[in-house]
Parts: sequence; C-alpha cells; structure tokens
Amino acid sequence: MKITRVEAIPVCVPLKKGWTAKTAHGEHAVSPYVIVKVHTDAGLVGLGEATISGLWSGETQAGSVAAIRDYIAPQLVGTDPRDITAARRAMDFIIKLNPFTKAAVEMALWDISGKAVGRPVYQLLGGRVRDHVRIKLVVWARDVAGSRAMAEGHLALGVSCVKVKVGLDPDTDVARVRAVREVAGPDVPLTIDANCGWTIRQARHCLRALADTNLLLAEQPIPAGDPAALAELRHVTDAAIMADESVFTLQDAWLLTTHRAADILSVYPGKHGGIAATAEIVAVAKAAGIRCTIGSNLELGIGTAAMLHVAAAFPEIDTDSFPADTIGPFYHDADLITQPLDLGPPYARVPDGPGLGVELDEEQLKRWRVG
Repeated sequence: MKITRVEAIPVCVPLKKGWTAKTAHGEHAVSPYVIVKVHTDAGLVGLGEATISGLWSGETQAGSVAAIRDYIAPQLVGTDPRDITAARRAMDFIIKLNPFTKAAVEMALWDISGKAVGRPVYQLLGGRVRDHVRIKLVVWARDVAGSRAMAEGHLALGVSCVKVKVGLDPDTDVARVRAVREVAGPDVPLTIDANCGWTIRQARHCLRALADTNLLLAEQPIPAGDPAALAELRHVTDAAIMADESVFTLQDAWLLTTHRAADILSVYPGKHGGIAATAEIVAVAKAAGIRCTIGSNLELGIGTAAMLHVAAAFPEIDTDSFPADTIGPFYHDADLITQPLDLGPPYARVPDGPGLGVELDEEQLKRWRVG
C-alpha cells in the first residue's frame, strides 16, 4: 500500500454562542483548523485534524496547509502509510517544529493502519485498559456572575469535575474560583488553569488564598521554560501541579521530571506532534512515577477521537483521578464527523470502529471549509 496524496483542507468552525473561550492566552471564538486526508492506492483514506493556534505553537492555518503541501506531502507520497516511524522521521527531517501539523498527518496514518486490519487504533497501541474516559468541562475566565452561570450549566449536564480558567487578574481569579466552588458544593472536584498567566509571586498568593477550596490540581500556574521555578512552587502548595504548556517535547518531559517540577503531565497528540510521540512522553512520566491526563486545544471530532484512543491505551493516563479535556465538540457549532462522539458527561466513550472510528461528514466539511 502506498500514499498517493496528502490533502490539507482549511476550515473555520465557530464556537457556540455563550460558550466562547476566554483564557490568559486571550479570546477564542472561531477555530481556524486544518483537516487532513491521506489517500492511498488501496482506496483507504486516513483522517487527521490540526487544531492549530498561533498562541500555542506558532502555527497558523495558512502555514499548516503550506507545510503539508510543500514539505510533508512530497516526503510521504509513494511510501507505505503503515511505516509510521519512518514517516515521523521524514517529517522531522524536512521541517522543524510544527507539532499540530505533523500530528494531523500522523493521526491519519494511524487511521489507515487501523482500517487496513479492521482494528481500532487503541488496539494497535497495545489494547485498551479502559473503555470510558472521565471528563471535565471548563468555566472560562469571565466575570464572577458569568462564571457562576456557566458552572451551573455544566453541572446540570452531569459533569463530575469542573475546570476554572484563571491567570488574568489575581483578585478576580480567586473570586471566580470561589464562586464556582459555591455552585459545585464541597464534593465536586475543581481544577484551575492559569495558562501561564501568573508570575510565581502571584501564583503563591492565589494558591494560598484558594487553599480552603480543596483544589484537585493547579494547571500551568506560571509560564513555561523554568522547571526550577515550577518545582519551587510545587513545594510550597498542597495543590497538585500539572504541566501543560511546559511539556511539548520529549525533552520537556525529561526536564520536568528530573526537576520534580510537576505532579501530573497534560498530554495529547496535537501538542506533541502525534500519537507515537505522546506515547513516548507517557513512558517518561511512567519512569518518573507520575501520572498523566489528556489536555486539549479544543479539538473537533477527529482530533477528539484520537485523544480518546490514547486515553484508552495507557494506564498512566489516569483520567479517573484527573479527568480529561476530551471536550472540544461540546464547544463548537460542528464536529465535522458523521456520527457524534459519545462524550457524556461524566464519561466519554472510546470509539471502537476501525482506525480512529470516525468518518468525515462531507456536507459539514463543505459548509465550514475556507475558500
């Protein structure tokens, strides 16, 4: 079997009215992503999704399309799509960085590999250790009244864990978390995510101020790039520290674990450049004796399916203790797949069809396609 064509399709899908995102990284109202189709001479087509964001990885929609068209596709056309390790090496050789773009292409290769043998991707990764994934929904960084209302709506859906975005103004951040705790009551786990928005001094202050709210974890409280500072913060707070923006690469994971800078790593294929790279980072966490969970860049249906397969395959991805962010389709007007994923809440189900277990909805694609 050989790859005949790698197709990159730009799409723009808006978030639902009232559900648009606001974090320390800014506003997110529309998702300018790229859908990937890898075509083969066997008639199999693999699907991938690049949830690109300039704020996250420096990738843009136009840049992602160009990287696939001008660099990646010429390297892969004519090769066997099941040779995933060789494809990863070829992509890394021809163009540096671009993790979400590479992840979309690699995702499609896993999809083809699963379809070729009639097995879901999680079986290619060694089989599943769970068939459902506990999720949390996110309260964006709104005013206190808006945050309270959003938390009430999430809890009414049946979610059993809530994440609150912070990292803007410390006083308002603390008030927002306290308001959500009041709505949730004492027994629903709460996490916070500062998206690099606090200084270490602000983080110390806010985590002390929130000590009585019984946080499950604090995600990326300070900027990435200083594992020693993150380790220092970890040692002065009772809240578990989760690294997200701090762990893009395998080398990032190694530095964090050697510094003992985090209790949990947030992992997912887009950020790391693919499913195989995510597995490598999970192995580093396993060696260090720390847990992982699934993060998010607000994926659509294809990207969310890939994350669910990863969550299913690795016991170190402890979504029961630290619920996952496999929630992007909740927030968007469309997911671009024919059959919506069963995302719960409180548990998402892992698709069990061949490959990623999802099919592209061509009508949705036509509607949301750019150009």
